[in-house]
Amino acid sequence: MKIAFAAPMTGSWATAQGLTRIAQRAERLGYHSLWTYQRLFAPLGESREEGAHCVLDPVVAMTHLAAHTSSIRIGAAVLNMPYAAPPVLAKQLATLDLFSGGRLDVGLGLGAETEYAAVGADTRGRGRRAEEFVSVLKNLWTAEVAEHHGEFYTVPACHFGPKPVQRPHPPLLLGARALPALRRAGRIADGWIASRSSDPATLGELLATVRGAAEDAGRDPDSLRYVCRASVQVRPSGGAPFCGPAEKIRDDFARLAELGFTEAFVDLNFDPEIASVDIDAEAALDRAEAILEELAPA
Repeated sequence: MKIAFAAPMTGSWATAQGLTRIAQRAERLGYHSLWTYQRLFAPLGESREEGAHCVLDPVVAMTHLAAHTSSIRIGAAVLNMPYAAPPVLAKQLATLDLFSGGRLDVGLGLGAETEYAAVGADTRGRGRRAEEFVSVLKNLWTAEVAEHHGEFYTVPACHFGPKPVQRPHPPLLLGARALPALRRAGRIADGWIASRSSDPATLGELLATVRGAAEDAGRDPDSLRYVCRASVQVRPSGGAPFCGPAEKIRDDFARLAELGFTEAFVDLNFDPEIASVDIDAEAALDRAEAILEELAPA
């Protein structure tokens, strides 16, 4: 199982300098990839959870990461499809794949319903819309003459460029935890990203659902990628998944590998001892670098 790391996206450590420092250290230590995520805002009245407030834009952050690294892969877990028109996102991501030399992984999801009104999105038919969104991306990235006429999107016959470096296109992974979304990932995506809020005790069952949907669609489930976001908190002790000493967290990762996950990424953006605006930025980065060392791939 490949080990990856989440870039600083929120809190005092989420700066241009912080992104560069963590990215270059992760690359030197042999981490497989760097991951970002998307959150527009946290409505008043929601719990003040770390990781939901003052989050950097993921596409801009990934562009910065690409410019300051040379080999590590760069991904988003996830970009929210209802927040953008597919041709706009296709253009941004194709350009990013080009600028990164073909190192982009694209995670897609449905986003937070509390943000839908602010972006003019509609919850009705969002599953069908998501499938069509993915279809439009693939068409724009692969067809010599792209064209789409669907229930939600219309793209006239056109030449679309630049094309991504990766062929046929950058890997498309779907973030999912509800049954229809899990089955959608198995049917149409290159892989699945487990939601941070999924119960760790059910991860094996969720993964089996994705694999089953791939098989039902006539696909080889072993060809898909299965990625787990691990909200890590390194502490002297702890019994919760991904919380405790580094040795215990490595054991948690080993169990993920046994379940069939192909990748896991260490995410410190939800650790109040690191990803908080109240923590000194230098201290947060020092702590994060120590964890990078402790959990580095063998």
